[in-house]
Amino acid sequence: MPPHNIEAEQAVLGTVMLAEHMLAGLRPLVDENVFYRPAHALIWQTITGLADRSAPYDVIAVADALGTDLHAVGGGTYLHTLIAAVTTTANASYHVRRLRELAYARRVMETGAHLMQLGKHAPDLDDAGDLRSRVTAACAAIMAPDVRGWPEPTPLSTIGELPTFPLWSLPGWLSDYCGALAEVTQTPPDLSGCLALAVLAVAAAGRVWVRAPTWTEPTNLFTVIVLPPGSRKSEVFAQMTAPIRTAESHLVECAQPAIVEAQLARRIAETEAEKTAKAAAAADPLQHADALAEASAAALALERITVPAEPVLFTADATVEKLASCLAEQGGRFAVLAPEGKIFSILAGRYSKTPDLQVFLSGHAGEEMRIDRIGRASERIEAATLTLGVCVQPGVLARLGDTPEFREQGLLGRILYSLPASLLGYRKENPAPIPAPVEQAYTAHMTTLLISLYGLNDGTASQERPRHTLTFTPDAQETIIRLLAEIEPRFRPGGDLHHMTDWSGKLVGATVRIAALLHLAAHLKDGWGRPITADTFAAACQIGDYFTRHAQAAYDAIGADPAVADARALLEWARRTATSRFTAREVLSRLRRFKTVADLEPALRVLEAHGWLRRLPTAAPTGRGRPANPTYELHPRATP
Repeated sequence: MPPHNIEAEQAVLGTVMLAEHMLAGLRPLVDENVFYRPAHALIWQTITGLADRSAPYDVIAVADALGTDLHAVGGGTYLHTLIAAVTTTANASYHVRRLRELAYARRVMETGAHLMQLGKHAPDLDDAGDLRSRVTAACAAIMAPDVRGWPEPTPLSTIGELPTFPLWSLPGWLSDYCGALAEVTQTPPDLSGCLALAVLAVAAAGRVWVRAPTWTEPTNLFTVIVLPPGSRKSEVFAQMTAPIRTAESHLVECAQPAIVEAQLARRIAETEAEKTAKAAAAADPLQHADALAEASAAALALERITVPAEPVLFTADATVEKLASCLAEQGGRFAVLAPEGKIFSILAGRYSKTPDLQVFLSGHAGEEMRIDRIGRASERIEAATLTLGVCVQPGVLARLGDTPEFREQGLLGRILYSLPASLLGYRKENPAPIPAPVEQAYTAHMTTLLISLYGLNDGTASQERPRHTLTFTPDAQETIIRLLAEIEPRFRPGGDLHHMTDWSGKLVGATVRIAALLHLAAHLKDGWGRPITADTFAAACQIGDYFTRHAQAAYDAIGADPAVADARALLEWARRTATSRFTAREVLSRLRRFKTVADLEPALRVLEAHGWLRRLPTAAPTGRGRPANPTYELHPRATP
């Protein structure tokens, strides 16, 4: 006989009539096909029909609704038998899932019989393709996943749709250009918007600092924009950084006379030092002291002459040691700007056995750096400020988690991430060009800002200028304090920033830095002489909110949330092994990632919350034995 379980069918029907509140939970899992006895299917149809009319469906109501069919199902006495078959309503879900398995087994048997008939009558068919299509249809009917009772699963992500970069938060001349460049290149505005902040940071870093209520921040930023290949990153990057190259050429031209003068003075001093040293070596004993003093004075004069390095504002590719030297040569300010993310492979240890992050860690914080190496002169930087602005591919972002030192030493927590949606496949073939006044304004304003901030206000190419510190108006300071109070609870367990406090702990500081950059861009001629207003800080907060959402997505992609990473690993294991049901003990024995059931619990909760997993009900224990080990079932779409 086909597989079935009459007692379980009776228990399910009796439970619904005995405890009407159980129907809501069981109905998504049950249809008439789960019942082997036609009488039971008729009773179920009657119950659901009464429920749809908001009528009661106890034994008396069901008997009355059956009418002339009551005798066909066994009479009123049989309905009371169904009630008596219920030992506990808690087992109803368990019985339903068992009935569904038996119903599926019957469908398999019916399909097998149908396939046998098709094979038997195959010689009578004129078209072989007709046989194949009938077989395919029959198999598809039993292979389709049964998703009854399952919610639509959601991706294993801590965030939803990501916001677009708020270009309106930038000053008008900068916002206009970023929007026009995004349009003409058919790229997300996030790309030009984030690069605009990076270019502003190149201009201000090392020259301008900003004082929050109780601490001071430099104005450099670490920005990383993530886009797939073919997204025209290089084109946008070249356009946004063009003023840096123009300003750099101007600064080199201004610095050239001083460099040549210093080089000439040093050559003269070297000649004098060499001459006096030879004279001291050849002097007779009576004149030796005077000759030695003269030689020492010449040597000291030589040491005091320093040839300034040619102004260089950024590089696209350099070793960590070279970056440290560039920071020292350029007065403590430098930048890494590149349309690709090669710098991360260098930091991970491409040219060394272990990752070396100190230059980036100190360079982000504006800290003093003392570098001593064997065979090379020591380098001292009073306050190193390094700016990072790079575009990377999604694979590079995902691999950042492969270097534990990036998270452990705090590099990941210093980066402002942007993960815009790619426009590939939706780009216009004939976009509007950039209006000439908009392009001219960007080039002129950004170049002027770069040159003026290099010397703070006189445009000279001096690297010895003291730094200037911006302040906030009183109402802006109050806004900063309120932001600190609002964000703090989000760090607690259960908060949306709890798993990434290394990043979110620096959020207010990053917002303060962005406010300073927006202020300087809005007041091109005298920004360093004005306080930052509350409106400017509010605009910076909008950008800070944008980076917060994108950082959550980036940390999700990196696998920084252990629970989500474990859930992904568990789901991948189930797919790879075609496992649709399992117990916690089975996972521990097969997946070495988890050591104890406690280690597994967070992953199970994440999968359940996202609709990929549910805990199956177990039959209530009949004695004093140990409770059954819970069984978990994966969504039918989770496994092939």
